[in-house]
Amino acid sequence: MRAIAIDGFGGNDRLQLRDVADPKVGPDGVLIRIHGAGLNPVDHKLREGYLEAAFPHVFPVVLGWDAAGVVEAVGPAVTRFAPGDEVFAYCRKHFVGEGTYSEFVSVPEDFVAPKPESIDFVSASAVPLAALTAWQALIEVTAVRAGETVLVHGAAGGVGSFAVQIARARGAQVIGTASSAKHDFIRQLGAGEQIDYHEVDFVEAVREAHPDGIPVVFDLFGGDTLRRSVDALTDGGRLVSIAEPPVDDHFRQREILPAYVFVRPSGSQLAELSRLIDDGEIRVELEATYPLAEAAQALERLESGRVRGKLALEVG
Repeated sequence: MRAIAIDGFGGNDRLQLRDVADPKVGPDGVLIRIHGAGLNPVDHKLREGYLEAAFPHVFPVVLGWDAAGVVEAVGPAVTRFAPGDEVFAYCRKHFVGEGTYSEFVSVPEDFVAPKPESIDFVSASAVPLAALTAWQALIEVTAVRAGETVLVHGAAGGVGSFAVQIARARGAQVIGTASSAKHDFIRQLGAGEQIDYHEVDFVEAVREAHPDGIPVVFDLFGGDTLRRSVDALTDGGRLVSIAEPPVDDHFRQREILPAYVFVRPSGSQLAELSRLIDDGEIRVELEATYPLAEAAQALERLESGRVRGKLALEVG
């Protein structure tokens, strides 16, 4: 099959469009013929070797974690999917090598969900990793409730844009941080309050509008932003980060509950997200798409940090 693969770590010059072996289908496996592959910041981190300590790598490494397409084949133990089904999946395995910048990917049945009917394959491929990250942070870990106020850092990006919409679908009020040029965008997503973190101190801005603090902060950046987010929380508030674990005592003052999320594949959660998309509660903000052969250009754009929403590859 055709795929974008690397034989060693480095920059975009390492990416090659080449033929690689088709993935095998295990007893619980679903083989997906890919039509769209979403891009995520983890893709260029993988390319540079930053994940080598966390996952075994099998070269040539095919990049990519998100896919939408049609079931080509299933293993003998699979009961929920059949060839011809339209599906999408977050395809993180226990090793790195068989990614989604390719014509096929094979993943366990439990990773897979029916594709939202209301959107095309390429748009659907932009959903899994980013939306599951937001879902697991806001629904599983912090259990956001109707009427609560949630601060979402980086609200205009891939994870942030889904987080704003998931929180609003839950009935929460959302404060989003983003550059002022993106305030209209995050307002349309459902962020009723917007903070330009380049121009004002986000803690002061939150406390001015909410003197007692707010119940939930979702951090995407780590570092000083994560540490200072404690000061925006009310006593007993919940803080969740996807950038780094908030482990020291600083994060437990005033009975604050800190947590860290490393996103997991989940077909059942994707099915819930699919329902929200088809019901119009969540929309996919796809800024641009690229053919598979232009994956390097797509990654370069992603690395610029100026993407609003998501990017994806058109595979076939």
